[in-house]
Amino acid sequence: MTELKRPTEVDVDKLMGFVFRSVDEIGATLNTALVVMGDKLGYYRAMAASGPTTPRRLAADTSTTEPYAREWLNAQAAGAIVEYDETSGQYTLPPEHAVAFTDESSPAYLPGFFQLALGTMQDSARIIEQVRSGAGFGWDQHTHDVHEGCERFFRPSYNAHLVAEWLPALDGVVPKLETTGTRVADIGCGYGASTLIMAEAFPHASFIGFDYHAGSISEARARAQAAGLGDRVRFEVAAADSFDGDDYDLVTTFDALHDMGDPVGTATHVRRSLADTGTWMVVEPMAGDHVQDNLNPVGRAYYGFSTLLCTPASLSQEVGLALGTQAGPARIRDVVTQGGFTRFAKVAETPFNQVFEIRP
Repeated sequence: MTELKRPTEVDVDKLMGFVFRSVDEIGATLNTALVVMGDKLGYYRAMAASGPTTPRRLAADTSTTEPYAREWLNAQAAGAIVEYDETSGQYTLPPEHAVAFTDESSPAYLPGFFQLALGTMQDSARIIEQVRSGAGFGWDQHTHDVHEGCERFFRPSYNAHLVAEWLPALDGVVPKLETTGTRVADIGCGYGASTLIMAEAFPHASFIGFDYHAGSISEARARAQAAGLGDRVRFEVAAADSFDGDDYDLVTTFDALHDMGDPVGTATHVRRSLADTGTWMVVEPMAGDHVQDNLNPVGRAYYGFSTLLCTPASLSQEVGLALGTQAGPARIRDVVTQGGFTRFAKVAETPFNQVFEIRP
């Protein structure tokens, strides 16, 4: 056993500063579950509708019980998510926070992010054992909150940016999508949010989404039928490096390339499946090429997901390249170049994503 060496000199003020910072970390960790609770019980929606409220009123408005509502409100107030008026004893959800927690049409909508994080943490004990052996833990092995939370987090951003900004940033792609007969493959489609957004915007093109997770494909099919798009949108279970079809005009991959065990194999297969004049659009998490580029709040969250979710997913598959969530443009360029592509450009970005245009 390695002997631990205590520093000869310790700055007590720095030590206690770190202790209290760690207490804040614990509060933030617990708040992930509290936000999911508030979302699922309708607390945020009730507060947005009612204005200033009390524990008794919130409990009545949500058909829950007052002791839980009281403690939840106090925790939210301590975390500055809601405001507390000590004179009236009322709690208020600020309008900006109401948008972030209740408006699903806003790209700032956050409950899915918290749900994804909570689901990821629920499997952390199992991930620890995989770390010891070097084994992986597949996306399909995670809880439902991971799958649903992921879709709920990314869909508002796709709604806001995909059709309005990202596709128009690709050279000549939008005119193709407006033409009858254009064929699009969405690789790693999950619940099909990205596929359906494109299909609704471009009624003359046909779309097929592929994902190796059968549960996600089942949900995507149900959503396509509910949206009335089942006649020109299909969803199939298939791995990214072996999906069917060829001569696609556009292939898309949203926040999934870094999760794949063999992204080079995927790039090679996409190149074979793409028309010579086609485009592969890859959307990846926002990241720089160097660790120091990513030492910020977004990078911190993504490195956490990378450790507990994305890297284990890659290691659970053949090759297990484990790009990591913060791979950065240079590593993505290297992957697609090895796969046979010659043109690579970053064409758009948001605080959470960057968009790459890749061509033969």
